[in-house]
Amino acid sequence: MKNKRIIDEAEDIHRAVEMVQLGARMQMLEAETRLSREKLLKIYKEVRGVSPPKGMLPFSTDWFMTWQPNVHSSLFMSYYRFFEQCTGLVGLDAIIKSFHLYLDQIESGVLEPVLSLTRAWTLVRFFDADLLQLSTCTSCGGQFVAHAYEPNAHFVCGLCNMPSRAGKSVKAKQAPVKKTRVRELVTV
Repeated sequence: MKNKRIIDEAEDIHRAVEMVQLGARMQMLEAETRLSREKLLKIYKEVRGVSPPKGMLPFSTDWFMTWQPNVHSSLFMSYYRFFEQCTGLVGLDAIIKSFHLYLDQIESGVLEPVLSLTRAWTLVRFFDADLLQLSTCTSCGGQFVAHAYEPNAHFVCGLCNMPSRAGKSVKAKQAPVKKTRVRELVTV
């Protein structure tokens, strides 16, 4: 019985190290592992070389509704739903695999990641709490993050109906947004 506990602790340590490498905040580490706060602090400091940031996690579904975070969140949720439905992965394992795919896709397109692992984890929790849902765009047919229980018969995504100031930042001028590539990925 004691060996099982050591193995469980080793798995939690491995999981915590991976989450810290991906940028997880302490609240996420505490919720997803059975390790003490002291051990998690030591792991965080050892992996990152600095103390973890302080403060509360964001708790608002509105962040996911602005056009750029919505596109990135929708891409992540497409990966997450794929892992859930086709591979049987659930929970944190599906979140981590989906986040790895998200990072691979974004970095291959020379874009800056908008979604952090903690935000992706929060996004899944919002879906589980029925605060958010995927709605189908009537223009392109892609599935995008939207508020739950809102009428979506005439839903148009942020890629089909981009705001006039979208992509006008300094970073966007350096790396133009590849609208069609992201739309293809969200549609899948």
